[in-house]
Amino acid sequence: MEKNLTSAQAGLPPVGSPAAPRAAVFAGGAARSLASDGRKWVFLALALAATLALAAVTSLMGAYRITLEDVWRVIAAHVFGGDVAALDRLYNTIVWEIRLPRIALVIVVGVAIASSGAVYQGAFRNPLVEPFILGVSAGASLGAALGIVFPQFFLSVQVGAFVFALLAVGLAYLLARVEGKTPVVTLILAGVIISALFQSVVSIMKYISDDQALRAIVFWTLGGFYYASWRDVTSLTPVIAACFAALWLMGWRLNVLSMGDEEARALGVDPDRLKLILIVLSTLMTALAVSAVGIISWVGLMMPHATRLILGPDNRFVIPASGILGAALLLVCDTIARTLTTAEIPIGIIISIIGAPYLFYLLRAKGRYTLGG
Repeated sequence: MEKNLTSAQAGLPPVGSPAAPRAAVFAGGAARSLASDGRKWVFLALALAATLALAAVTSLMGAYRITLEDVWRVIAAHVFGGDVAALDRLYNTIVWEIRLPRIALVIVVGVAIASSGAVYQGAFRNPLVEPFILGVSAGASLGAALGIVFPQFFLSVQVGAFVFALLAVGLAYLLARVEGKTPVVTLILAGVIISALFQSVVSIMKYISDDQALRAIVFWTLGGFYYASWRDVTSLTPVIAACFAALWLMGWRLNVLSMGDEEARALGVDPDRLKLILIVLSTLMTALAVSAVGIISWVGLMMPHATRLILGPDNRFVIPASGILGAALLLVCDTIARTLTTAEIPIGIIISIIGAPYLFYLLRAKGRYTLGG
């Protein structure tokens, strides 16, 4: 048998020395931290598996009943080089051209908006902040409205929404810049001002548009995945995935930033520079998502809260978990929107019906903990 290691051989202070209790406390804390992180990684893995399973189930739901075997046959033919011509034409159209790109886009958008909400709340140290607070939704609405009313001046509605979403946030940031610094409160107020300005122009666009354009503007602002395609998925996914990965890797820096600007500086982190990077990456993800599917509110506010109630405030886990839960929520809401009635319901309505009661529950049941009261 191997002999027992002495304290010195194990790298610990001798038993009875003044440093021994401190070393024991440190070792115990490190072990508990590793165990806690392990449980959080398990939760992430289970949540991801559940979301993928939910995606598989939603692919079977719709006006046409299709079995999982039929869905797999279509996927295998397209992905693994099977005989696509041998597939049933109806099943191929429904599964590959309608349902699968829609499900993929729902997941990408859910991850983008929910994880952006977690980053915004951590960066601003405000649990009521969401990705639209700096004017992304108002800017995207204006760009979409201009693209609908004056199509001759824009490449597409999606491009107009994306450009004006970034423009709105850029103007808010420039407006809030004071003596080389960007105070959080000033930045939020600047976002409110820009949002009000852009929304007033959207109202003008509604007033001067014809009935068809007015209907298009209203439906766009309500949000929906009506026209989801593989082109949208392939154009959005690489950029959103890159931004998401960068934000996830900076989760520990966001933890430092959450302690306050002075504490962050003391630990060698430039808070102003870090906030700018976080805002740019989060806004880019949100602008891309909104430009493709319209305004989808509540997700960026609800999911970070739900994640923190489950996993705690560690942003290394809050960011990815918020994205996964956001994707799952949008999958459920989108399935309800397209299957509840014969005519598709805008997903923004479904999200609001769920979101308002949830926020009320947080305010009443968890308000002191969650909202910092």
